[in-house]
Amino acid sequence: MRQVIPDAKLIAVNPRDSAIIASEMDDARAAQGQLGVQVHFLQASTMSDIDAAFAKVVELRARALAIGSYPLFISRPDEIALLATRFGVPAIHPLRAFAAAGGLMSYGSDFADTYRLAGAYVGRILKGEKPENLPVQQSTKVELIINLKTAKALGLTIPEPLLGRADEVIE
Repeated sequence: MRQVIPDAKLIAVNPRDSAIIASEMDDARAAQGQLGVQVHFLQASTMSDIDAAFAKVVELRARALAIGSYPLFISRPDEIALLATRFGVPAIHPLRAFAAAGGLMSYGSDFADTYRLAGAYVGRILKGEKPENLPVQQSTKVELIINLKTAKALGLTIPEPLLGRADEVIE
């Protein structure tokens, strides 16, 4: 997001005070110093709170919204994309469905790769291996999806190097 909006001084991040995403909050706090931005944590724990959270982003004049892995936000990529568009907020979301639904960008795990790894585990277990003997694995394949139609609607220009790194560009 920083490459798309290099002059952003305030970035909103969802949500505040959630043990579920404590490491993401730590990363956002660390980014404040490294990137020279102020991070505002939103609080939204119900669907009715989400409209208010987007209104707060606009009120604060935050230049971007980074959506973390809080279940309420990631379980509704279509609704979040619609709200981001309605409020004119450039947002990045961890699921591909967000960019496909009209959100600006998504950057997150490639679920096909994750399911492939899970299937391989199931196969090994069905062949007799004990689960406790299997190594812990984590999908390392991530994908960047950029929606150029949304970028244009928001008046943003996506830098060519970022477009070149994208796994998919939606036009």
